[in-house]
Amino acid sequence: KPTTQRKKMAVERRKGFTVLKQLIKKLQNHLHLSRKLDILLRGFECEEQEEEAVPFDVKEGHFAIVTKNDEDKPIRFVLELCVLKHPGFLRLLKMAEEEYGFQQRGALAVPCQPEELEMILQAKILAC
Repeated sequence: KPTTQRKKMAVERRKGFTVLKQLIKKLQNHLHLSRKLDILLRGFECEEQEEEAVPFDVKEGHFAIVTKNDEDKPIRFVLELCVLKHPGFLRLLKMAEEEYGFQQRGALAVPCQPEELEMILQAKILAC
């Protein structure tokens, strides 16, 4: 039984890494396209350019994520990329993929309450 459990954990880890790779590619593509658009629109006042720009509070090595509270109000978090290694967060990304797909623009939306995300983040901080 321990061998079966280890195999299951290895499969889950591989699935998590696959989701992680997809998310990283999405983030890279989004940032690459944002930079290309910025170069093309340089010198023009354009609302689209502002929408494509990475917000000032999202520093290098970070990404933005959005959850909704009980009043359906969006709550935004800016997280370090290292969070992407946490198994609980990887499961959350899989749920986001199933519910919203990876065609989202801007901050990544996840299907959970802010409190649930905070619990995942606390577990990640304690594990470091």
